[in-house]
Amino acid sequence: MVTKKDELISMVESLPVDIKTTLVEKILNSLHPSQKEIDALWAKEVEKRVKEIKTGKVKTIPGDKVFKEIQEKFYR
Repeated sequence: MVTKKDELISMVESLPVDIKTTLVEKILNSLHPSQKEIDALWAKEVEKRVKEIKTGKVKTIPGDKVFKEIQEKFYR
């Protein structure tokens, strides 16, 4: 017996990728609505951090070094 859920899933699977992408975005936004004020603060923070890296105010650390240090500290 085919349920409405199965029919819906089948319909979605047959959609073009661009429409699936739009649908996924809308579903995710319905689960976790965007908070424009928080998003704006994050964007500002990202710009600040990128500027600090580009100007040399802060130095980046290679990911493999970070993970090695974490393993050494917590997985002895």
